[in-house]
Amino acid sequence: MNTPILDFVANYRAKNAVRLHMPGHKGKTYLGAEPLDITEITGADDLYHAEGIILESEENAASLFGAGATFYSTEGSSLAIRAMLYLVRLLAESRGETPRVLAGRNAHKNFLSAVALVDVETEWLFSKDFGLLSCDIDLETCDRMLGEKHYTALYITSPDYLGNLSDIRALSALCKKHGTLLLVDNAHGAYLKFLPTSLHPLDLGADLVCDSAHKTLPTLTGGAYLHVAKSAPRLLRDEAKAALALFASTSPSYLILQSLDYTNKLLSERLPKTIADTAARAAALKKALAEGDYTLTGDEPLKLTLLPKAYGYTGKEILEYLESQNIVCEFADPDFLVLMLSSETTEADTDTLAQALLSLPKRTPIKDEPPHVARPTACLSPRAAMMAAAETVPIERAVGRILASPTVSCPPAVPILVSGERIEEDAVRAFAYYGIDFCRTVK
Repeated sequence: MNTPILDFVANYRAKNAVRLHMPGHKGKTYLGAEPLDITEITGADDLYHAEGIILESEENAASLFGAGATFYSTEGSSLAIRAMLYLVRLLAESRGETPRVLAGRNAHKNFLSAVALVDVETEWLFSKDFGLLSCDIDLETCDRMLGEKHYTALYITSPDYLGNLSDIRALSALCKKHGTLLLVDNAHGAYLKFLPTSLHPLDLGADLVCDSAHKTLPTLTGGAYLHVAKSAPRLLRDEAKAALALFASTSPSYLILQSLDYTNKLLSERLPKTIADTAARAAALKKALAEGDYTLTGDEPLKLTLLPKAYGYTGKEILEYLESQNIVCEFADPDFLVLMLSSETTEADTDTLAQALLSLPKRTPIKDEPPHVARPTACLSPRAAMMAAAETVPIERAVGRILASPTVSCPPAVPILVSGERIEEDAVRAFAYYGIDFCRTVK
C-alpha cells in the first residue's frame, strides 16, 4: 500500500528548502523529528478539508478497516468521541428528534465533556454491581430501555479498560430493531480488525467507531480514527469532517499523520501476522499464569488483566515489583493490574513477563473489596453541572453536594460519579479508596 503523506514529507525534506512557514524550528534538529514536522504548505493538503494526500491516505485506511469512510484524528479518540456526539445531535435534529443517548456507565470522562459541549440528553446503563471500569450490559434491560423512549444512539465502550468485550453483534441487532445508532468507543481495539477472525465493531454492526491507533498499533501517540460504517446514514459521512474540525486544533501534527499513513502500509503487509502471533503467545501466557494460580479477567486477546488480590497482592504492589524487574505496566489500582501487548511485543518480552510473574511467591489472598457505590441521584444535567460556578473541596466536606466535574485521573479516566450527581457517603468512600482527596462541586 502506498504512503502519500510520508512520501510528500520525505520529498520536501530532501529539497532542503528555506522554511519561511511554521513551525518555528524551521526543520533544524533538536529532538530529531523536526525535519519531518511541517504544516499545511502547498501540496501538504488540509486535514479537515482533505482533497489530496491526506484524503488518499484516509481512503487507504477505510479500505483496510472496511469502513464506508475513515477520518484521521491527531488528537486521539477524545476528538473522535466529541465528533461522534455532535454527529448524533445533527442526525437527531435533521429528523426533528430530541438528541438522546443511552450510554454504558463506564464511559471515558471525555464522553461527559462531549455530552456537555454538544448538549445531548444522556441516560445510563448500569452494571448489576455498579462496577467502575466495566459495564456488563444486560441485553433485556437494554432492549426494554430502548423501547421505552427513543434514543438517537446507544454508546458503549468495548473493549473496556480491563479488556472485556461487549456483545456488539447482539447490541447492533437491538439498535436496528429500535431505529437507534450504535456508537462504539473502541479506543483500545484498533487491532481487533486484523485478528484471524475480525472482532472489530464495524464488522459486528456498529455505525460509528473510534479507534486509538496509538494504543494498540505502532502509531505515534495521538493517532486515531473515526470510522463511519458503510450502512450508516449518509449524513454521518458527509458531516464527519466538519464535526472533527469543530473541536480540533487548526494545527494538526504532521508527524502523527505520517505515522497513521505508515501504519496503513504495515497493516497491509506484516501486521496481521504479527498480531496473530502475539495473540497466540498472549493466550499461552494467560494459560500459564492461570495454571500458576493467578486469577485473570477479560477476553480481549492482547490485554492481560490480573486480579492480584487473589494472589495476595494489590495491583500497585505487583506493579512496583514488575518495575523493579524493568517491566512497566499500563495501569494498576488496588484490585487490578493491566498490561497491554501489541504486534511489537516480542517473544522475549512475554517470556520475561512470565518469568517475573511466576517467580513471585503467592501469599494469603486479600479479602477486602472495593467500596460499593449505590446508583446515584442526578440533580443536574452534566452540561448544567459542568458549566456552573464550582469550587474545590476536600472529599469529607463534599457529602450532599453536587459534583461539578469528573474527579478521576487518566488512566483509567472512568468517573466514579457523573457531573450533576449528588455525592453521598458511599461515593466519598470510593473517592478515598482510589486516592482522590478533593473534588469539584457546584457552588
